[in-house]
Amino acid sequence: MTLQNSHITFIGSGVMAEAMIKGLLKQGLVAPDLIVCADPHVPRGEELVARYGLRFTPDNGEAAKEADILVLSTKPQVLPQVIPTVRRSAHNAKVVLSILAGARIATLSSGLANPSIVRAMPNTPAQIGQGITVWTATPEVPAEQREQARTLLGALGDELFVDDEKYLDMATALSGTGPAYIFLFMEAMIDAGVHMGFSRRDAERLVLQTMSGSVEYARQSGLHPAELRNQVTSPGGTSAEAIYQMEKGGLRTVLSKAIYAAYQKSVMLGGGKSEKQPDEREGD
Repeated sequence: MTLQNSHITFIGSGVMAEAMIKGLLKQGLVAPDLIVCADPHVPRGEELVARYGLRFTPDNGEAAKEADILVLSTKPQVLPQVIPTVRRSAHNAKVVLSILAGARIATLSSGLANPSIVRAMPNTPAQIGQGITVWTATPEVPAEQREQARTLLGALGDELFVDDEKYLDMATALSGTGPAYIFLFMEAMIDAGVHMGFSRRDAERLVLQTMSGSVEYARQSGLHPAELRNQVTSPGGTSAEAIYQMEKGGLRTVLSKAIYAAYQKSVMLGGGKSEKQPDEREGD
């Protein structure tokens, strides 16, 4: 087994950390006593101990001492405070895996004195094992540790390796933030159903099943979304009228601009330079 006898330490025990722990244990990939969580919130740690049988300490440095795989799963904004607490032990880890949005590999590598870095961007459906994580690794990460990272991230759902860190900011905007766009679209559809006269419960049931069924149909059919849309858009019909109104309202443009704005924000959070959107550049 890829993770057999590997000590895994989570610095931060929030939602994503728990999702990864739950997936690892559910799939029998690692024993509970090989997992250590560190978090300043002791009641949260006690909750995880009772739920999963892992080990817990509020001391980041203590937790990191025996880590073969050190997972950074805190809030990104507390990273400057976290790095000094684990630096002494972090350089001994075989690999450091970060799921912190915007935290650059160079920052992690220099701050932790460890060049073996995996940077990943999961998304919310990871909580039920249905997420997708985009990740990359430094050249210093050995083949064995790359496979360990792939296995860890696979516990959250699907995973996609990219060979350049720049794709992490793109993934943050597209798949990392993507569930928020889907939830907003669902909310708007449910509200429209209520406006027409459905109860909110019935409108929600209709929208959720329509959404999940459409996604699964698209997955199984293998057809391009445009082909699928054409299948349900009869000339002069209700779908054609609805789509006309969406196009008239600029739905595609608004969505494209929103995703690009999220990408710019991710770049800025990582200390990079924000670029103008394509349609804002001079001469465009």
